Amino acid sequence: MTGYQKKQKPFPWHIVFFLAPALIVYVVVMVMPLLDSLSLSFFTENPANAKENIFVGLSNYKYLFTDYYYAPIFWGALKHNIVFFLIHMFVQNPIGLLLAAILSKGGKLRTFFRTVLFIPTILSFVLVAFVWKLILSPIWGVSKTILGLFSMEGLFQPWLGLESTALITCSLISVWQYIGTPMILFYTALIGIPDELLEAAKVDGANPWLIFWKIKFPLIIPTVGLVSMMTFVGNFNAFDLIYTLQGALAGPNLSTDIMGTLFYRTFFGQQQQMPNQTLGATIATMQFLIILVGVVIYMVWQKRTTVYEY
Repeated sequence: MTGYQKKQKPFPWHIVFFLAPALIVYVVVMVMPLLDSLSLSFFTENPANAKENIFVGLSNYKYLFTDYYYAPIFWGALKHNIVFFLIHMFVQNPIGLLLAAILSKGGKLRTFFRTVLFIPTILSFVLVAFVWKLILSPIWGVSKTILGLFSMEGLFQPWLGLESTALITCSLISVWQYIGTPMILFYTALIGIPDELLEAAKVDGANPWLIFWKIKFPLIIPTVGLVSMMTFVGNFNAFDLIYTLQGALAGPNLSTDIMGTLFYRTFFGQQQQMPNQTLGATIATMQFLIILVGVVIYMVWQKRTTVYEY
């Protein structure tokens, strides 16, 4: 032979062996229920046989978007979900960035404050909702007393009981609980910036404000994108805190109703409302599509940003 044949590497069966258990669990627990829910949205219950479903195509979506009863509730829940997300996006994340910037400067009590600020994130949402309902209660709550210490008791209102303030109040409670997540992510990104860059900027006469916006912030843009995406996905999947604070009916008068509570109320039924699993699956599919579009937009942006950097 004038040459030699390159020996082919054997197929890495050991990788398949180690990945198979996790992949099987993921498919069974995540993928199959998702596909089942997506397929269920194309069916409706058979009036003659409750155990049998009839294929109706996109009729459930048309019904959800146009029905005189469900359409206003669906669009209202979507609107509330957008408001819920925007409050987290423009209140929680900037405050988390501010706290991270302060903590990244160092100090003896840095670890203490970092821990205290992150503790609400790991608390049970049931405990958080119960405590805040006690604090904001117009009967035995302490919020009116606290406002009185600053001669502001006239501003007190039953914020969770008013349609105009209930959603904002629930959103701010959620911001208080989960602000530790963006804070830690921003903090990790900030302390990872090389000290040489900051020292060089100081030598050139840059003040702390200029150093942050011209050096630090551009370097943590990928983390800002990640935090924004996590905020989007988390808030359009939100359910537990609203349910614990305001119940499945998302009162008062559906003013705190979001996609998660609408899905729960439709799929499982509530009080005099009978469960409708096919319509509930349709609402869940809409949640999935909204989140999917957001994730795709983020991935395209991230890819273009990475290509531009290199």
